[in-house]
Amino acid sequence: MNIEIERKFLLKNDNWREGAVGVHYKQAYLNEKGDNTVRVRIEGEKAKLTIKGKSSNISRLEFEYDIPMEDAEALFTLAKTPIVEKYRYKIMYAGNCWEVDEFLGLNRGLVVAEIELESETQSFEKPDWIGMEVSGDKRYTNANLARKPYCEW
Repeated sequence: MNIEIERKFLLKNDNWREGAVGVHYKQAYLNEKGDNTVRVRIEGEKAKLTIKGKSSNISRLEFEYDIPMEDAEALFTLAKTPIVEKYRYKIMYAGNCWEVDEFLGLNRGLVVAEIELESETQSFEKPDWIGMEVSGDKRYTNANLARKPYCEW
C-alpha cells in the first residue's frame, strides 16, 4: 500500500541554502475541501497527478502518477483553488533527504522543510536549520495554502 509518512518543520535560519539548487513547482487542486485531495503538479519538466487520503497523525494514503505535460496544463484549467508555486530544494543530511519548499506568490515568505519517513516512530537527525515542528498544523499543507494563503494569516 502507498503510505506517505511525513513530518514538516519551520526553518530557523538560512544555513540550508548553501549549495542548494531548487526546482520550480506549480500545482493546483482539483477538488474542494474534504478529507482527500486531488492535485496536478508540474515539477520542472515533469508532470504528475496525485491523490492523497485523509491524514491520520503524520501518515496518509498517497497515489502518484506521471502524466503528459499537455494533460497537466489542461487539468490546471479545472483548478478549484488558486495555483500554488514554489521552489523545492532537496538536501541530504545524515542519510535522509530533506525537502525545503520556498513559496512564491500569495505564500511568499513561507519556507518549510519536510522529511518522509519509513515509519511514524523512525528517528532522524535534524540539521541546525530545522525549527519548530508544524506537522499537525493543517495551515501548512499545500492544499490549505491554496485555499488560505500565507499572506492572509
